[in-house]
This record gives sequence, C-alpha cells and structure tokens, in this order.
Amino acid sequence: MYRHQVSPAVITETLVRLEGNDAHHLLHVLRAKEGTEVTLFDGIGHSRLYHVQAREEEALILEAKQPLFSTGTPPVRLRLFACIPKGDRMEWLLEKATELGVNEIVPVISDRTIVRLEGKQAIAKRERWQRIVEAASRQCGTTLIPTVHPPMRFAETQTLMQQCTTLIVAALIPEAKPLKPVLDTLDPTQVEQVWGWWCGPEGDFTATEMQTILAAGAIPVTLGPLILRAETAAIYGLANLGCTRHAKENG
Repeated sequence: MYRHQVSPAVITETLVRLEGNDAHHLLHVLRAKEGTEVTLFDGIGHSRLYHVQAREEEALILEAKQPLFSTGTPPVRLRLFACIPKGDRMEWLLEKATELGVNEIVPVISDRTIVRLEGKQAIAKRERWQRIVEAASRQCGTTLIPTVHPPMRFAETQTLMQQCTTLIVAALIPEAKPLKPVLDTLDPTQVEQVWGWWCGPEGDFTATEMQTILAAGAIPVTLGPLILRAETAAIYGLANLGCTRHAKENG
C-alpha cells in the first residue's frame, strides 16, 4: 500500500490531481500506475483510500474509494527533549522516534552538546529534520506527523517543560528511580496530557542543568547499570512511554 502526505484541504476531495513535486515520488520512485491504491494522509490525524484513475507524464489523478477516516486526537502527547547528538545520529533518532509514535521533538543545545547551530544553519537543519519525520511517517503508517521544534538552547526549554503534565529525565544521580514503577503511576486515559522525556548529551547534563530540570518537576529515572548513548536512551524511553500509553488506552 502506497502512502502519500497531502494538505488537509486536498484530502476532503473525491477527485485529487497531484502534479509537480507532489506527484514526483509516486510517479518516478514508486511508479504508481492506473488502479494502484494510495492512502493519502494529512499529518493531523486524517487519512483516505484512493486509487489512481489516470496517469499522466507529470501528474496523477486519484479517485477516493472510501470516506475520510479520522484517528482522532490522542489523549497523551509524547514530547522528546533530545540534546542533539553528533554526526548522523540525530537523523536516525528522528526516524526511530517517529516510528515509536512521538508527537514533538525538541532539539536541545546544552552546555556539553558538541553540535552548535545558529541562524540560517539552524533553520536549514530544522527543515531537513522535518522532512525526515515526514518520510518516516509515510513508511510507518501514522497519520500524525511529529513536530520538530527549532533547535534551542537549554535555557529556552523552560516553557515547554512547564507545559508537560509529566516530565521524566534519564539521570545518572543516586536518587534516580527505576523506570517501570514511575510508568505504572501514569494514567493515559485522562485527556490533554503531555508526557515529556529528557535525554542528555554525550557527557551528560551539567549539575546546574539537572537541577533546573528537577526544579521543573521532572522525575529522575535510571535506565539500568549500563551507560547508554544519548540516542539509545531517547529511544528506550519513548518505547516504554509508548507501550504505557497504548497498553492502558487499549485496556
């Protein structure tokens, strides 16, 4: 089944004409032909099944086969605060976080973050990261495309932290608790929740940064006896939070 993102206005139409950049992937990469089924989704929770009615040199005409379907708004949003890892690890992290159902990704530049982004470079990087999560959304079947926030310095994350109804931080401190008992206290059946998950950089947070996160109400947790890479810790936490969200939602 091919999947393709379109705007919310397009997905309401029974007949859809895709051309130019919108049609390129289906035409020249997936080589969709007449009769091919394509699921269009708008990235905010709606999808609809179409089939290719006609194929032109640089355009496709799609006809709806089913009514518009809505997955609704999830009662719990997952917000990842990730200190940007170096190299291509951030791109890997974005892809896997999307597959695990993250709703927001906050790329953070902390004191010990090696990557430094400012001005046009930060804008360009954020645009590339957003394209990566959009591509991952097509692949994994979600109808909700995660939001990638602009890269921000640690001090700029205060408002986003305060918006979280639950905030958890992976911490290498003596008072850190095991993750499972913390997750067992969460109730995803209550609406309009935001669960925040914080992961530090290579070299961990500074003591001041950790105190700031704890002062924002974060629960420090341990991820076991081994020290994980930043991107591994991010995925570990999202996987567990996602399981908790879905297990109790479906239970």
